[in-house]
Amino acid sequence: MKLALRFFSAFAILALTTATNAQLLDKKALTLEAAQKIAAASLVEARTNNWNVIIAVVDEGGHLITLNRMETAQYGSIDVAIGKAKTAAAFRRPTKLLEDASKTRPALTTIANAYLLEGGVPITYNGQVIGAVGVSGATSQQDAQVAEAGINSLGLAK
Repeated sequence: MKLALRFFSAFAILALTTATNAQLLDKKALTLEAAQKIAAASLVEARTNNWNVIIAVVDEGGHLITLNRMETAQYGSIDVAIGKAKTAAAFRRPTKLLEDASKTRPALTTIANAYLLEGGVPITYNGQVIGAVGVSGATSQQDAQVAEAGINSLGLAK
């Protein structure tokens, strides 16, 4: 019994020592203010081009921070915009790359809840994905243009 107690004590001390020496990441997070700035700049781009779109901004985990629906945008684009943003955040790349890859690798189309349509763009800061923007309602290329305009408003280095 004493041997087992000593072993357990030694193991607990080792575990605590290892835990205190563990490294933590310094991560930036997308704020509500930044998400709203992205959405506002995206809306300017869409209005300038007379495109009626939905704009979704998510955090790095794909959780919705803000959603903007232009008055005459189609309701069906709400879920698509959110899906594009979530997909860009989850895969840490523009959905355009996934759309292109799915043409030669059809198995990609079976990924649950993935939107393989251009218009989802990750937001990166110092090489880390901190969120994503998804736009739907115009053509896929136009959706991506709107998303990029919003992201560019933050002036982040790519």
